[in-house]
Amino acid sequence: MIAVAGLLMGAGPPPGASGDWRPLDPDNTVVIGTTKGQVIVELRPEFAPQGVARIRQLVREGVYDGLQFHRVLDGFVAQTGNPNNRDGGASKHPDLPPEFSFRIAPELAAVVVERSDAREGFVGATPFQAVSAAEQALRPDPRIRGWGAYCPGVVGMGRQADPGTANSEIFFMRAPARRLDHEYTVVGRVVAGQSAINTVAVGEPPKVPDLMLKVRMLADLPPPERPSLEVMDTRGPAFQARVAALKREKGAAFTICDVEVVSRVR
Repeated sequence: MIAVAGLLMGAGPPPGASGDWRPLDPDNTVVIGTTKGQVIVELRPEFAPQGVARIRQLVREGVYDGLQFHRVLDGFVAQTGNPNNRDGGASKHPDLPPEFSFRIAPELAAVVVERSDAREGFVGATPFQAVSAAEQALRPDPRIRGWGAYCPGVVGMGRQADPGTANSEIFFMRAPARRLDHEYTVVGRVVAGQSAINTVAVGEPPKVPDLMLKVRMLADLPPPERPSLEVMDTRGPAFQARVAALKREKGAAFTICDVEVVSRVR
């Protein structure tokens, strides 16, 4: 599980009023059964509407069921989603254009870092970086101009050398790698089960690869089988207070990737 900013990894969920928690959207939540345990991903169509739509489509077609984590690098990523279980594989559907940046209404975002050159924050549980408030003010469009931040737990779409070749491959961040910002489409973030991602077998390919056994949209699961989770609301006062505490603790070393988001069983 992903821990909240300001708490040590492995600590229990923090207390908080019910208004500090929000339910997951069943139509944008992917439930992945793996050989290392269950992983739950919150998709963010605000970041990449076409990428998110493709993942929903492939999940419902059963394309991801049984696929290997075919490329896993310690301290970097766990890749999967290729029907041939190798880099370069693709689904029967056309490749997608790059969705490396987005524009969203300010009320959808929780900005936690304001610098002279940039802002950083969250949409739901997924981190982003955006142009500075001063640069934003130079344009008539009030929407935030930003891009996904590749922090631990973030889920991106793989591609070949051509930026417009995202298709079915997805990768899960096992550590921060901000060099990927602006280079790969961000589709969401793991909100439960990051420990499973961190423990899948390493290799290119691994000697005995771990698998995505069964992948379903939360909306498609019968109610008794649905994980009953809430995620801490990054726009809520409890989360903002924890971010402030983490900033005091980290000082100048603080980055958006230090801020993590917790889920809890309802």
